[in-house]
Amino acid sequence: MRKILVSNDDGIDSEGLARLASVAGKFGEVWVVAPAKQFSATSHSALFWDPIDVWPVKDFPVEGVHAFATSGTPSDCVCIGLSCVVPGGPDVVMTGINFGYNIASDIQYSATVGAAFEAANHGIHTIAFSESHEGIHETTDRYIEEIITELIDKPAVRNEIWNVNFPGCHLDECPGIKYGCKVSQDDFYAGGYEIVAQDGEKISYKVNLDRNWWGAEGTDLGAIVGNYVSVGKVRNYC
Repeated sequence: MRKILVSNDDGIDSEGLARLASVAGKFGEVWVVAPAKQFSATSHSALFWDPIDVWPVKDFPVEGVHAFATSGTPSDCVCIGLSCVVPGGPDVVMTGINFGYNIASDIQYSATVGAAFEAANHGIHTIAFSESHEGIHETTDRYIEEIITELIDKPAVRNEIWNVNFPGCHLDECPGIKYGCKVSQDDFYAGGYEIVAQDGEKISYKVNLDRNWWGAEGTDLGAIVGNYVSVGKVRNYC
């Protein structure tokens, strides 16, 4: 039976992780190794020099899943899953379902994508899944199994992942899936920092960003703006 390692950056208690583990169970034996806390926007960071605790999660909400939490980052979770937790190592790694899109320039910050690249760096076939912050899951739930069926036997080359993003619209507003989407070169966010407090010479800044809701045809951002599911490959050039 195919062994599937599932991880994320939103933490072991994320409902998106449970939803992905549930659908992944239709394709093989599922092992979840996920961080105990939120690690969003930490990219490919790792705790190389610190001990990493790993413990079983007895009350994981999906029956039949081998679930473990760790004190490490998402990349750490994948490394430990590959080498220490999953017997013989996984055949496939899936990350997500991330709470928020991982498209355009935002990809470089994503620890969901960072974890996926960690697996791809080890030559493991990997798919990353993300959806909008809106909390509307109709389109994701309709298409995710179909997309996994399409991609699970289509490995990318080493250091390359499949990146899937689901639009935050109702199902009747989604025209379908766009495959082969390239990473948009348009900025997904625009803006900067604003001063939120000042104490003498000490100034506190907070990021204040606006989303760009335009993307070129054939790109991940363009697909999402049009309410399509975006599917494409992303290459890690490190």
